[in-house]
Amino acid sequence: MRRIRFRAISLWAKQHSSVQTRRGRPSCFAALVLTALATLCVGLGHASESEQSVIQPRAPYSLLLDGASLGTYKVAVGERGHVLLSDDDGHNWRQIVVPTSATLNAVYFHDRTHGWIVGHDGLVLRTVDGGENWQRTRLAPEEEAPLLDVWFRDAKNGIAVGAYGTLLRTVDGGQSWEHGRVNEEDDYHLNHIHHAGNGRLYIAAEAGQLYRSEDFGATWSTISMPYKGSFFGTLTYADTILVFGLRGNLYRSVDAGRTWQPITTGTQALLSSGLTLADDQVLIAGLAGALLVSRDAGQSFELRQQADRKGISALLPANDNRLIILGEAGLKSLRLGSPGVPRAQ
Repeated sequence: MRRIRFRAISLWAKQHSSVQTRRGRPSCFAALVLTALATLCVGLGHASESEQSVIQPRAPYSLLLDGASLGTYKVAVGERGHVLLSDDDGHNWRQIVVPTSATLNAVYFHDRTHGWIVGHDGLVLRTVDGGENWQRTRLAPEEEAPLLDVWFRDAKNGIAVGAYGTLLRTVDGGQSWEHGRVNEEDDYHLNHIHHAGNGRLYIAAEAGQLYRSEDFGATWSTISMPYKGSFFGTLTYADTILVFGLRGNLYRSVDAGRTWQPITTGTQALLSSGLTLADDQVLIAGLAGALLVSRDAGQSFELRQQADRKGISALLPANDNRLIILGEAGLKSLRLGSPGVPRAQ
C-alpha cells in the first residue's frame, strides 16, 4: 500500500503570488492563488529559533497538508506548526507541541520510532520516540527555499526536496544536511519524492519535469514528459507509473516511463495526492474536492466530486474499509463503498 503526500500549495501561494522564479519563469503558483487557493492562504509566516506551536482545540479542523500511516498509528501535519497524533486508527486525534509555528508541508516515518517533518524556511523536525517529542535540526530562512517533501531509506539516510531545485541529503538521521542537485542545469521546484522499490526514486517537479534515480538518489536522470505543467505526485507499481498535477492532468506509463498515455480525469482541479489499495484500486485527489477512483490499476478513473468542494491534500488508509482525508477542512473520514467507491461516513 503506497500513498502520495501533498506539496503545500497554500505556502507557495503566499510566497509566490507576486514574484517570479529565479530563472525568470512566472510562477504557476501565482496564477493558482488567484484562482483556486485564496481560501488556503492563512496563518503563514516565517519561523524563528524561539517559536513553538500552540495547542488549539480546533487544530483537527485547520489546514492539514500531509500525513503518515503506520498501521493504526497516524500522524497529520499542517499550518501553524500543527502536529496531530492518533493511536486508534484515526478515530481520535490529539495535538502535541513542537518547536515551531511555521507551516509544515510533509511528514515521513521510516518506522514506528523514527520520523521527520519538513516545512517553511527550510525547516526540518526529527523524532526518535514515535512523534511524542520533536527536535528542530534545520532552519534556513535566508535560503528562501521551503522544503516540500522528505523520504528516508533507513533511520540514517534521507533526502528532502523543495523550492528552486533544493535537494538535501543526510547520513546521520537528519541531524545535519548537505546540498545536492538533480543536475547542474535545473532549478525547478521539486514537489514530491517517491520510492518505487529496488533503489528507484522519482521526483515530480515544476514545468513538466520528472526525475528518476536508480541508486537511491545518488544520481538522477530526466524523463521526457508530454506535458509541461507542474506535477505534484507519483504512484508506481511494477513498471507502471502514474504522474499527476495541474489542471487535472494525469499520465500513465506501463514501460517505466518510455512512453506515456494521457488519462481522462473529468476535472481541471490540481491533483495532489494518491493512494493504491487492494484489487487494483487507485485513488487520486486534489483541489475543489476532486476524488478520482480507479478499479483497473489506473487505466481509467471515475470522478467522485466531494460535496463540500474542500481541497484534499493527503489520503491515509484505515481499517474497517475507511479512508482518512486531510486538507482544507482538516481531518475527515470516508467509508469506502463497494467496490472501492468512497461515500461520506
